[in-house]
Amino acid sequence: MIDRIITSGTFSLDGGTWEVDNNIWLVGDAREVVIIDAAHDAAAIAERVGGRTVKAVLCTHAHNDHINAARSLAELTGAPIRLHPADQVLWEQQYGDEVAYEALSDGEKIAVGGVTLEILHTPGHAPGAVCVHAPDLGALFSGDTLFKGGPGATGRSYSSFDTIIDSIRNRLLPLPPETVVHTGHGESTTIGAEGPHLEEWITRGS
Repeated sequence: MIDRIITSGTFSLDGGTWEVDNNIWLVGDAREVVIIDAAHDAAAIAERVGGRTVKAVLCTHAHNDHINAARSLAELTGAPIRLHPADQVLWEQQYGDEVAYEALSDGEKIAVGGVTLEILHTPGHAPGAVCVHAPDLGALFSGDTLFKGGPGATGRSYSSFDTIIDSIRNRLLPLPPETVVHTGHGESTTIGAEGPHLEEWITRGS
């Protein structure tokens, strides 16, 4: 039901560029999937999809390293690109007004492969950042909102440390502690492993 592809490329913002490895998650079954974050290499992602129907290309946020393969994947698969519209300013940095997406909304539910995915708006790393909760699978796809060891970075434009802490505290930590957190970069973790460290993060970030 859950498959990971790791692709490599660059992340650019505020005049800087960094080498990054991204996790792309496929969720579904033998017939259909959604792609969570379309990073760097559309051909490699499409190869992993194979002959399955892609119901949507879900973007956890619009930093370029999470969306730079979205247009190509949409063209290859015919699937809609989905993004929270609060990230419009970041989307335009990559695509201008050339590529359309369908708006994601907080609380929206998406059915795929016999499971239901729920969209949680979790701003902070980016204004339109979302996490994708799959309660049927005991999983959360956190993009760059929550990592093993702490919250996502908030030192660049359109980000806020206080906001990301509020998002994690109010939207993520109430989830069952055994929920597996599949991140946008690096290793997975669990809600239970990260929750006890919230106050440490606040002290470190303040």
